[in-house]
Amino acid sequence: MEALTVALTGNPNTGKTTVFNMLTGARQQVGNYPGVTVEITEGRAEHNDAATTISDLPGTYSLAAHSEDERTARNFLLEVPTDVVIDVVDATQLERNLYLALQLIEFGKPLVIALNMSDAAEAQGLRIDHQALSDHLGVPCIPTSGRNRRGRNELLDAAVDQARHHRAMVRNHGHPVEQNRVPYARELEDVLREIQEHLIATELIAKDHPARWYALKLLENDTQIIERYALQEAEPVAAAGRDRLRAIYGQDPVAAIADRRHEVIAEICKHCVASPQQPKRDITGTLDAVLTHRWLGPAIFFALMYAVFHLVFTLGAPPMGWLEQFFGWLAGAVDGLWSADEPSALRSLLVNGIIPGVGGVLVFTPNILLLFLAIAALEASGYMSRAAFLMDRYMHKLGLHGKSFIPMLIGFGCTVPGIMATRILESRRDRLTTMLILPLMSCGARIPIYMLIIPSFFAPAYQGLALFSIYLLGIVLALVLARVLKSTLFRGVTPHFLLELPGYRRPALRDLALFTWQRTWEYIKKAGTIILAASIILWALSTYPRKTDIDPDLPGEERQALQLTHTVIGRTGKALEPVMQPAGFDWRLTTGFLGAFAAKEAFVTQMSIVFAVEDPEEGDGLAIRRQLNQRYPALVGVCILIFSLMATPCVATLAITRRESGSWRWALAQWGGLTVLAYILCVIVYQTGRALGFG
Repeated sequence: MEALTVALTGNPNTGKTTVFNMLTGARQQVGNYPGVTVEITEGRAEHNDAATTISDLPGTYSLAAHSEDERTARNFLLEVPTDVVIDVVDATQLERNLYLALQLIEFGKPLVIALNMSDAAEAQGLRIDHQALSDHLGVPCIPTSGRNRRGRNELLDAAVDQARHHRAMVRNHGHPVEQNRVPYARELEDVLREIQEHLIATELIAKDHPARWYALKLLENDTQIIERYALQEAEPVAAAGRDRLRAIYGQDPVAAIADRRHEVIAEICKHCVASPQQPKRDITGTLDAVLTHRWLGPAIFFALMYAVFHLVFTLGAPPMGWLEQFFGWLAGAVDGLWSADEPSALRSLLVNGIIPGVGGVLVFTPNILLLFLAIAALEASGYMSRAAFLMDRYMHKLGLHGKSFIPMLIGFGCTVPGIMATRILESRRDRLTTMLILPLMSCGARIPIYMLIIPSFFAPAYQGLALFSIYLLGIVLALVLARVLKSTLFRGVTPHFLLELPGYRRPALRDLALFTWQRTWEYIKKAGTIILAASIILWALSTYPRKTDIDPDLPGEERQALQLTHTVIGRTGKALEPVMQPAGFDWRLTTGFLGAFAAKEAFVTQMSIVFAVEDPEEGDGLAIRRQLNQRYPALVGVCILIFSLMATPCVATLAITRRESGSWRWALAQWGGLTVLAYILCVIVYQTGRALGFG
């Protein structure tokens, strides 16, 4: 079977990911490519005797590449071998989306255009002659609907045919497929030809590279391309051409090129698109009048968020209870394989380490699933863009760019991709500010901690409110910290916020299920790898060295506690206890925070192990919550939530901050600064609460 590679690109909000899901289904993974730092999802599809590998690139409006995401998409197209490019365009916004399509045509690689949301265009009364559009552009244009899985086979047919034709042309003639090109004015074409001939004569680019496209980049003075591909030798020729064109047109060549592209697009749409004489009623405008209202909008947003957190608790409680019972039964069954008096390290590892450690994290899978499902539904419906729009007014006053809210929203799933998403911000000041505050967004890894602590100290009627409050506290702290940073380290003018608001859409159930399953499976895999390893390490640290000279007449609970304090983790916790006591934390809780540095969920793992080691009868989730409630007042529970929210970002966050900021200084400043702030805030809350009689 022939192996082909496909790059999937397109503007944001064109349903590109939906098309990717339609083409690949669940056969997806994160691809690793040299020179590409953004995680690019890779999927596979078998069609027409070809095994296609499809890479879903970040959304981009242009190959001019103004943001890090756009640079990643462009560099991928330039540097990663690709047989064909599929450009996903929104059929309801064809004129705007064709700008990228023209640039891709000029780029020179085999191209197929997916006219996505063609069903929505038809519903609006738009009639697109896709065959005439194909003739004008010189590339196949296939009507699709990713949501309804329409046009899948036709799109793959066109992609495979284009790739095979391209390979045949190279094999037989030694040059790639000749695409149609945008016809510019004669003077501009003359300058382009001069630059192109210079590039070829001096061998600044390889013979199989698109010389005309590089000539356009030189004429546009794209410094990123000039520096990345060492084209400085051609700069004098390009500069002379730019001066000549300015004298002729009275404007910069970049503007002349853009104007000509828009003229071509307008002419194409005039011949290929028929609009209804009476446009249909716009439901998006009607909903936006309410959902983006100055006062109603924020109220609706916070009400929706509260509803999400309430449902995460109420709907997730029964299956969470079933899983707790299962792991409790499993621990008892494994424990029963040994006689009551038989000492065994393996028995202790399984019963007191692995089962309570991994099981203590897996029991929260239903809550994780529900949260990701809610986020996916809000994102797919188009509402999340409105949330960013609503928050811009408040964020701008605090010195943050409105686009910063998008990485912050992503951070609720996981901090690592949230930090990577800061690449959509053009300003390094805005990127660093957003990057440093992102750990304050409560990621999915913190949910197990919240689900352990909140039911331990709050009545069922207040659990949803408590969860909502800790998420809200993270947002408020992030905004305050951003204001401080923008007033001190990162002073400067915050650029205006420009955001495309997509139309409202009914989420496709298949896409919701796929997104939710992928994120939930990542959580389960983490429990089976990182948390499993952490459970074994924490069990060993909580078990050894063994204390042999314990008085046998002591009660069992006192013997277990004495044994635990003699272990590595117990000694470490005891050593740090004087420092942590002002914040309300004893040595047991301190050891949990130490484990959370590897992965936040490890706090739950450590609590499960500590109480299982102290009392093997207390290994299941309900018993652990009972232990927490009996040992600590609710004030300590509040401090645990605050410290878990703010302190010691996990090691993965530390690593990605170092990579994205380019310096260990910022990564360590983030880790140390947030931990110190968390400690100070917990000391204030705990000491104030005690003074008021709550401790």
